Amino acid sequence: MPKKILFINQEITPYVPESEMSVLGKMLPQYMQEKGYEIRTFMPKWGTINERRGQLHEVIRLSGMNLIIDDTDHPLIIKCSSIPVSRITVYFIDNEDYFQKRRMEEDEKGEEYADNGERAIFFARGVCETMKKMKWTPDIIVCQGWMAAVLPLYIKTAYKEEPVFAHAKVVTSLFAKQLKKDLGTNFKKCVEFREAKASLLDNYNDDFNFIELGKLAIDYSDAVVEASQEVNPTLVEYAKAKGLPIMGYPGAEDYAEAYDTFYSNLIATEE
Repeated sequence: MPKKILFINQEITPYVPESEMSVLGKMLPQYMQEKGYEIRTFMPKWGTINERRGQLHEVIRLSGMNLIIDDTDHPLIIKCSSIPVSRITVYFIDNEDYFQKRRMEEDEKGEEYADNGERAIFFARGVCETMKKMKWTPDIIVCQGWMAAVLPLYIKTAYKEEPVFAHAKVVTSLFAKQLKKDLGTNFKKCVEFREAKASLLDNYNDDFNFIELGKLAIDYSDAVVEASQEVNPTLVEYAKAKGLPIMGYPGAEDYAEAYDTFYSNLIATEE
């Protein structure tokens, strides 16, 4: 049976403009599929995404759940589309409050949204709940960007007993792109869900900034990838200090072999 990789991406072109992150978000799953892996991909349904042009449609059987964050119900909407050429299906996490009619991390004036932390939490829980419904069991889960940084915590705590995540290795891919503002003092309270207790975040700064978010992702990951040449050195040193397997930056081209070897070695340690 082919090994399975779940990519949880912050950005994927052509749904958002090309960037280092969005291009890798498109090409890496394609390369891994060509190497024989079975692939699933998630990303947020940013309000800038043209649903007609991208041929998005709602997946009714996966939608309809309400997620409670900070004592407020937020309906979870799942949409999907297929990337041209590779035909890889992308599942989009959508919600009227957090994504519709809103850009990525910044508004039209260049100001970062005050609820970016809540948006990341909703995205993480939305992915986990959808995976439960899909009953698709990945061997590797790749988390890309700050938007996916809460996933490792939930997978290793609140959802650790779920069969779909039981044997998966979680990989955090670090990029240069980062948030300028912190996520506020309410972030720890909003994170709490099942076994993902707010107390687990006691050792992090109360004002959760990009570095703290990266540390959180690393602490609950099985491996780390330097997916950019300009990764924050503090986070790289933090991962090294924890003794995690780390893949250095493989370059902007011909990187498929490096990722294939790294992922294969991680899967082999489980077997």
